[in-house]
Amino acid sequence: MWLFTKYGFYSAVCARQGNGSYGQPVNPDQIMVRARLRSHLESLQEHFSDLLADCAIREFVGTDYAFRIFIPKATWSQILVRLSEEMDYDNFKSKVAQHQGVAGADYEHSLHNVWSVMNRLQK
Repeated sequence: MWLFTKYGFYSAVCARQGNGSYGQPVNPDQIMVRARLRSHLESLQEHFSDLLADCAIREFVGTDYAFRIFIPKATWSQILVRLSEEMDYDNFKSKVAQHQGVAGADYEHSLHNVWSVMNRLQK
């Protein structure tokens, strides 16, 4: 699952069992939340500190998503519900620009690129 929020971009998948290496079966009760920018996971942790305070951000150098946290699926579900409950905007990209400010300009620009690519599916 890809999730674009005002806090950042995340790829959430089931974590693998054992040492987490390829070939291990997935653990359907454990979620690996991945991000390309550490600051995106830090922002998520800060906003959901009651749920993520004890989750360490781990760095995986040389992977497609360098930063990851591992959480129970039930915790991830709570975060998704709360994200939907706090929505108060009618234009996502504008909200990101407002929330992230100058520091999030690259993220906002990337959102416009994603929008453009996905818009081609509609034509």
